[in-house]
Amino acid sequence: MNPEQHSIVERVRERIRGDQSVLSGRAVLADDVRRLAFAEIRRHNDYALARGSRTVDDLDAAAREVVAAVAGYGPLQPLLDDPGIEEIWLNSARDVFIARAGVSERVPMELTDDLVRDIVERMLHTSGRRIDISQPFVDASLPDGSRLHVVHGGIARGSWAVNIRKFLPSVGSLDRLVELDSLPRRTADLLGDAMREGRSVLVSGATHAGKTTLLGALASECRPEQRIVTVEETFELSIDAPDLVAMQGRQPSLEGTGEITLRRLVKEALRMRPDRLIVGEVRDAEALDLVLALNTGLPGAATIHANSAADALVKLSALPLLAGRNIDRDFVLPAVAGSLDLVVHCARSADGARYVEEIIEPTGEITGGAPTTRTIYHAHTDRAPSLRRSERAA
Repeated sequence: MNPEQHSIVERVRERIRGDQSVLSGRAVLADDVRRLAFAEIRRHNDYALARGSRTVDDLDAAAREVVAAVAGYGPLQPLLDDPGIEEIWLNSARDVFIARAGVSERVPMELTDDLVRDIVERMLHTSGRRIDISQPFVDASLPDGSRLHVVHGGIARGSWAVNIRKFLPSVGSLDRLVELDSLPRRTADLLGDAMREGRSVLVSGATHAGKTTLLGALASECRPEQRIVTVEETFELSIDAPDLVAMQGRQPSLEGTGEITLRRLVKEALRMRPDRLIVGEVRDAEALDLVLALNTGLPGAATIHANSAADALVKLSALPLLAGRNIDRDFVLPAVAGSLDLVVHCARSADGARYVEEIIEPTGEITGGAPTTRTIYHAHTDRAPSLRRSERAA
């Protein structure tokens, strides 16, 4: 930002602070800032013409920069506005990266540590969450639904590490995933039928494999009369449903009180008359509460980090043991094997493409200390999917 634009930004900020007609007892909106930006740019040009100094030629571009600096997120705002960018991360103020279609690239942008801190604090302002030396990690949702994760400079070497996983509403249905070649049409139809029929589905995969996107698309396939309750650590799921309650956890206060865990949210969700329970990600002892809920006959869906669909079942069978010493593996294994209908494994290719790699179906039996399964779809063999339980029910 050149000195002229910086001066315009400061004048706009001064007008917002002092102009009660702008505030009017409400929050300042981007349209307010844009209107003041154009006024100050024209004022600057009038003075510049009178003095023979440099004017601002591209009013629209200058106004966008002012809005980004005052009401947006500064130099990161154009990256957030770019629909082709799916993720943004800062290893330091001078190391900015983005991902397009699963492929990362470095951005020729150098910020300052103070500017990064200012942008992060602005992002956290509406979330009610905080970051400081006593709370060095934070997860939060931006107003557009994008997920923010920050590591404080006292933990990350040098300066704050920032990651923004953007909310992409364009990928919110199985039809859209078929268009993107993430899965074949007949596989999408099988998964859609499974959701509408009230089957329980576990979505597995590595980081950035598209698990959350697929889970949201699956949830959107539920019947419109079904009441869906979702629980997440931080809001990420995008679900199109008429009867939906979405809840997220809460970090503890400065006094260490007020924390809301996923375990608590799962238990509360069961009291809300759900027709389907959806857990954004299972990674800890909340796995026990999920398995117990599924064993009551409540359909569920969740994601889990795993290297394969079979590994996902093994991991889901192990996580409940974190809930306490009185939890026995002999109870958990058959509970998992008997409550899950499908495990859908997502993968990402070398060129960044995300796709459904395999779908397996637990048989309900245990062999060698693990649930027995059969493969009903695999991308590399392109086997035609068939669901044993659907066929038997028919």
